[in-house]
Amino acid sequence: MTEEKKKPGKKPKVPRQKMAEQKPEDRVKNFNEVPFGFTLEQAMIEAGRCLQCKKPKCIAGCPVNIDIPGFLKLIEEGKIIEAAWKIKEQNSLPAICGRVCPQETQCEELCVLSKREKPVSIGYLERYVADAEREKGEVKIPEKRPATGKKVAIVGSGPAGLTVAGEISKLGHEVNIFEALHESGGVLVYGIPEFRLPKAIVRAEVEYLKALGVKIERDVVVGLTVSIDDLFAQGFNAMFIGAGAGLPQFMNVPGEDLNGVYSANEFLTRNNLMRAYQFPNYDTPILRGKKVATIGGGNVAMDSARTALRLGAEKSYIVYRRSRTELPARLDEIEHAEQEGVEFNFLTLPVAVLGNEKGYVRGFICQRMELGEPDDSGRRRPVPIKGSEFEMPVDVVVVAIGNRPNPLIPKHTPGLATQKWGGIIADEATGKTSKDHIYAGGDIVTGAATVILAMGAGKNAAYAIHKELTGEDLAPKKPEVSAGDDE
Repeated sequence: MTEEKKKPGKKPKVPRQKMAEQKPEDRVKNFNEVPFGFTLEQAMIEAGRCLQCKKPKCIAGCPVNIDIPGFLKLIEEGKIIEAAWKIKEQNSLPAICGRVCPQETQCEELCVLSKREKPVSIGYLERYVADAEREKGEVKIPEKRPATGKKVAIVGSGPAGLTVAGEISKLGHEVNIFEALHESGGVLVYGIPEFRLPKAIVRAEVEYLKALGVKIERDVVVGLTVSIDDLFAQGFNAMFIGAGAGLPQFMNVPGEDLNGVYSANEFLTRNNLMRAYQFPNYDTPILRGKKVATIGGGNVAMDSARTALRLGAEKSYIVYRRSRTELPARLDEIEHAEQEGVEFNFLTLPVAVLGNEKGYVRGFICQRMELGEPDDSGRRRPVPIKGSEFEMPVDVVVVAIGNRPNPLIPKHTPGLATQKWGGIIADEATGKTSKDHIYAGGDIVTGAATVILAMGAGKNAAYAIHKELTGEDLAPKKPEVSAGDDE
């Protein structure tokens, strides 16, 4: 028998490392972060699984163009802090991305290893090195370009706005962020629960941007307390609008105005940003239902259903009109919800909310569904089954079926073109809007999407703004990788 000829760079098969986490029965009683993170040994083993492809597809799958093989090689060599610095050449928020980005459908999906085994845990490794840099006090502030004398205003301190701020500041421009809330971070602080993204992590990332020279003014509602034109009158040369999509959508069914019906936006904001789970230490009450139903199937729905358990719900339900196959939430979030005891009601549509004599929710009427032909989203369309209505007893309902942009800024900015559903129209490659010197990106352009896509849009806009202000084109080109390129 002849010895098998090895391909250049081929490594022995090593299983994907598993991150330790709190046990489900423990974590449903607290708001502490669920995963504990890799150990150094795990990180080095996992990074060593990377094949160091000559034409890495994973970079093509990253909206912010991180040199993924580069930072993985550094981890494999034990150069953990240097790996964090390598990531920060392209991404100013790695500790956040490592926790909440859907790597499984982006960089990891394109990992060559996924053809025959599980891909490299790129997201877990990004989290590991970012945490190590912060915990060891090795946060490195990159050298900035000389000051250009140009000023850029950023509306909103969510992932898109923070990304623009970091990139623009490094390029030598003066940056001011105007945030409507009393804390910086946008959806990162009001929308994502502590057990998935600790607020201390967000604050640390914000402090990093401040160290770059970014100025942040909070409690400034652009479009109300100050207009876009007012900001330009203050001497800003360009502006980026990254105000997100914070206007909740409802089902428009009878009884939706009863006490105990929350939008997921309000439910999570009360709990995350306003610390309702620590009432009365924080004076923000929230209804703690015994039977809580969350309508929807995305990450926000999973966050809401898992939060309800931690607030003391005996039963927490997901009510979703399609099947499990069509759930848009991340697989990790679905599995965590299932482990914690969230009960899933698939092919089920609420058609009316029922109330008691005091005006509080006592349940709702649902209808069974079946899947028909695919709709515009590519998922099979749910079709009602006649005569299948039934009553479901619950005392709190959380509606998590999506958000739209708040119309405040477009309404008070003449000439700013918007979509019919309220999103600002902006060029996909540059973020340029219909008004001169104004750029936009993130959820206010796309509607509710992922953190990393908002960051990618912010980075594109930052390069476009820099080109407008200086004439220099720094926009990177994505690596072109054909389907046949394996290594």
